Amino acid sequence: MRQKKISAEGRSFGNAFRGMGTLLKSQPHARFHLLATVAVIALGVFCRISRGEWLAIVLAVGLVWLAEGLNTALELLANALALGHHPLIKKAKDVAAAAVLLSALAALAIGLIVFLPRIF
Repeated sequence: MRQKKISAEGRSFGNAFRGMGTLLKSQPHARFHLLATVAVIALGVFCRISRGEWLAIVLAVGLVWLAEGLNTALELLANALALGHHPLIKKAKDVAAAAVLLSALAALAIGLIVFLPRIF
């Protein structure tokens, strides 16, 4: 019985990693977010930011990745459901894209608040 549970958990992680691969392979913005994530982590280490600042950075980065992942999932589902143009699906995709943009702008603001005083 225990082996089945471990196996199911292993499959769940495998599915998640496949999803990350799909996200990075199919979405140019996700690759940009990956580059930005690595840069921000490196800058945080270099600047020796505080624990509280790390919490803000991790939360901001996580929210951007969450929004990007949900946006991609919605787009894939919408494309599977409607082979042609549908105005409501376009609106849903636009709203999901706006969520990614808003989360990225919030993350940028947090990054500026944390790093600008150290740079200047």
